[in-house]
Amino acid sequence: MLKDFSRSMRLERSLYKEIAVIIQKNLRDPRLNSFITITEVKLSYDLSYAKVFITFLNYDDKKNIKIILGILQNATGYIRSLLNKKIYLRIVPKLFFVYDTSLINGIFISELIKNI
Repeated sequence: MLKDFSRSMRLERSLYKEIAVIIQKNLRDPRLNSFITITEVKLSYDLSYAKVFITFLNYDDKKNIKIILGILQNATGYIRSLLNKKIYLRIVPKLFFVYDTSLINGIFISELIKNI
């Protein structure tokens, strides 16, 4: 009997959901006043590292993007400790937050197509 999803895909979905809830409800930094959206979570082959792709509204400035990514990167220990309580894993993956530019690129391409 074949499984529809591998373990890494199921874990990516669980991490996606739990990290989104943690960022919205548990992080209380006043500098995180924008709506942060997780677009994707990618796990390494050995499940020890996770890239969390995020995007947020109201910030197009590269300086603000770096500040928010720095805040999230500094909070990874706290996020991992909360993940450890919610998802039972032997090793909780190390998190790396990356700004996802695919949404902006998609909007740019759509505008180019409209202008043709």
